[in-house]
Amino acid sequence: MFCRASTLLRHPLMGATSRRFSTDLPAAAVEDSSFVEAWKKVSPNVDPPKTPLAYMKPRPATPSSLPSKLTVNFVLPYASELSAKEVDMVIVPATTGQMGVLPGHVATIAELKPGVLSVHEGNDVTKYFVSSGFAFIHANSVADIIAVEAVPVDRIDANLVQKGLQDFTQKLNSATTDLEKAEAQIGVDVHSALNSALTG
Repeated sequence: MFCRASTLLRHPLMGATSRRFSTDLPAAAVEDSSFVEAWKKVSPNVDPPKTPLAYMKPRPATPSSLPSKLTVNFVLPYASELSAKEVDMVIVPATTGQMGVLPGHVATIAELKPGVLSVHEGNDVTKYFVSSGFAFIHANSVADIIAVEAVPVDRIDANLVQKGLQDFTQKLNSATTDLEKAEAQIGVDVHSALNSALTG
């Protein structure tokens, strides 16, 4: 299977060279000179358009030795919970199961499901309940975690969780359309995960 995958990556239709992965890219931003030259031939009086890389800070280089800490950025659409925080480990609720991330973790992208995100710093453990999102783990021991919604576990009201679980279970049992069933099932899944976060 892996042989087949590597063959596909070197397929003639994908170019003369094998496909580069994000971990192969240089840490410093590199201007695409061939694009700039082609642009100047077509529109000599207009500056070339900016790409997303033009607005991003250069990615730190992958260290030659294993760092002792993991740098975590944890953001929500409306706030930044953690910014360049150095921790020992993060455990994220990936759709494939709980995933522990330590310094030197292989580059990975994981989709998050409703569950507990725990940040370990020495003996201190901070737990957040996240509804969904993505975790981007980079080869340079940086983890970017983006969640749609998150709240510290100690701020969750257990009584409201139980009431919500009962309400959505009743809605699921009485649903008549596919939309009602889907909405009720999402409510049951999230409240079940909230209940597990409080009791587990």
